[in-house]
Amino acid sequence: MHADAVLGRAVEAGRDRAFVGRATEIALFRAALAGEPGASPVHYLHGPGGIGKSTLLRRLAREAARAGRPVVEVDARTVSPTPQDFTAAAAGARHEPGAVLLVDTFEYCQGLEDWLSEEFLPSLPAGAVVAVAGRRPPSARWLSDPGWSGLLHVTGLRNLSPGDAAGYLEARGVPRTFHETLLSFTGGNPLGLALAAAVAVKEGEGASVRSGWAPSQDVIATLLPRLVGDIPGPRHRRALEICAHTYVTSESLLRELMGEGASELFAWLRAQPFVESTDTGLFPHDVVREALEADLRWRDPEGFAEMHETVHACLVERVRRAPESRMLQATTALLYLYRAEALVNFRKWREGGHVTDEPYRTPDRERVLELAEAAEGTESAAIVRYWLDRRPEAFRVYRSTQNGETVAFFAWLRMSAPPPPGADPVVDAAWAHARAGAPLRAGEHMALLRFAVYPARYQRTSAPMDLMHWRGLGEIFRDERLAWSFVVKRDDGHWDDYMRHFAMPRSERTARVGSHTYVLFGHDWRAQPVGPWLKSRSEAVFVHRRGNGQPTAPTRGHRELVVLSRAEFDAAVRDALKSLRRPADLAANPLNRSRLVIESGIPLAGLLTAAIDALPADRSADKHRRALRTTYLTGAPTQEAAAERLGLPFSTYRRHLTSGLGRLTDQLWRQELSGAAADPVTASSRRV
Repeated sequence: MHADAVLGRAVEAGRDRAFVGRATEIALFRAALAGEPGASPVHYLHGPGGIGKSTLLRRLAREAARAGRPVVEVDARTVSPTPQDFTAAAAGARHEPGAVLLVDTFEYCQGLEDWLSEEFLPSLPAGAVVAVAGRRPPSARWLSDPGWSGLLHVTGLRNLSPGDAAGYLEARGVPRTFHETLLSFTGGNPLGLALAAAVAVKEGEGASVRSGWAPSQDVIATLLPRLVGDIPGPRHRRALEICAHTYVTSESLLRELMGEGASELFAWLRAQPFVESTDTGLFPHDVVREALEADLRWRDPEGFAEMHETVHACLVERVRRAPESRMLQATTALLYLYRAEALVNFRKWREGGHVTDEPYRTPDRERVLELAEAAEGTESAAIVRYWLDRRPEAFRVYRSTQNGETVAFFAWLRMSAPPPPGADPVVDAAWAHARAGAPLRAGEHMALLRFAVYPARYQRTSAPMDLMHWRGLGEIFRDERLAWSFVVKRDDGHWDDYMRHFAMPRSERTARVGSHTYVLFGHDWRAQPVGPWLKSRSEAVFVHRRGNGQPTAPTRGHRELVVLSRAEFDAAVRDALKSLRRPADLAANPLNRSRLVIESGIPLAGLLTAAIDALPADRSADKHRRALRTTYLTGAPTQEAAAERLGLPFSTYRRHLTSGLGRLTDQLWRQELSGAAADPVTASSRRV
């Protein structure tokens, strides 16, 4: 007996050492035990599975015992949900003076809630203290009962704070090299932390410092049933998987992805205790999200890929059609799909994202200039003043949500012609880079993410910097005639590897403003358009994690497009028409690597044939079409023979052919600049 008591004390001591957080809940309970004025005698704790309700009740039992109170504990899983059985299980609370009643897993007896609040609890003797814990919050009827005002205290338990979660890992002896990964996976969920810590401690001694940690399938299989409970059916499971994959799930998004029944599925999601509501929709707790994602990847990789591609296509379209006021929100939702590749760090952003993104207004002028001078110097502030005078609409400001002060700004400069030389050395360098590589063509423009000023963390990862990058990407995704984009950074090497990984290498040209040198990270969106760029980013979603727990870098599987001037393009069209019956020559034509061919997905020969057929239907076009078809498609050996077949004088035939070539190249050039989806040639060529 003595040995058992010693062992029991050791168990309790270990639990005490590992217990962290919940200071507010414990303080309120202690006040009730002490009978302090205004203290509530009944405490209702609710939250999803794994949030630590049972652990907290165990700690409250210790508090009550230390205060000399008799403790009556009821586990609702072992009680039939009837008044008689519950009364029998909790009988001690009625007969022991000053008793403390602790009821766990109350969701198993939720049907007794009205009886509990109206009959059982009021029958307890004065001085009794009660704590009830369950997955669901108390009913509106109980909460609105004026008789319980001041007597009932309701607490929705949340995940542990980052500090408390880190303290728990320290107490469990988890190597510090694992902490960031474990915190990211669990989001501070106590059950997730406990399971992950147990595995990490076991693996820690044999793991290298750089290995990190990844949840095993055993951990996932243990977590999921505890976290989400029973799922009614496959459509509910798919709705939950979509909710886990997307940043925020609205009913309209669910309707686009799942069709009929979206309202009922959304209502079911909304009722789950592990799902949170925001102004824009629903999202699951971090550990639920991560566990669902990891489980689906492992259990059904094809299903995961299909779901991801469907969601991705929907969100890309939302970015393109969103009004300006909602563009950043739509872009954020799309970029969240790439969180595994570290394109964005949403967890850190949520922790420190206390700024709003707003358009620049004239009253912001002096503050913007002040920020520019503080971060970059007088010369840079003068250039900011230059652009504010000419392009105020290009600027965005970032205000603190705590005091409304403007703390950061940047400019998204779009231009189809360069400014006067010397007005902005950075912009001069961008134009020089474009001219030396692939100059802009008629109707195209370039854009620069210029300045990116946040003095508190100048050009380092921060909430304002993330929002600047996301807005810049949103502008790129929506801009159909963008040739070059450049991201401007201080030339200290900090961003080199990061930008290169995302196909935005640094230019060899730098620019000096005052005492600082700036580098441009550029991308030619004609050579690798938005679609292939996003596809290469998306590959990381499907990459299996290596033993070190880090995602592998994406492969560059896209075909880089050729960027032709108008004269080069027209010459290539003429050469291709002449080579239609010579496959080797046609295969060497640069149009095979043009946006025209790659985005349409149609072989060059079929596309040219369809383009001839797709010439506008008018009397002149018919003459032009006949001249083109006879010359290039029917195999006339010479132009003289083509004119003879058409029954036309050679001069008339030449006039029709020249005009036809002009109309054909104009049509194909518009498609090259604007994209295959916008041109009728694509539809025609797919019928060939």
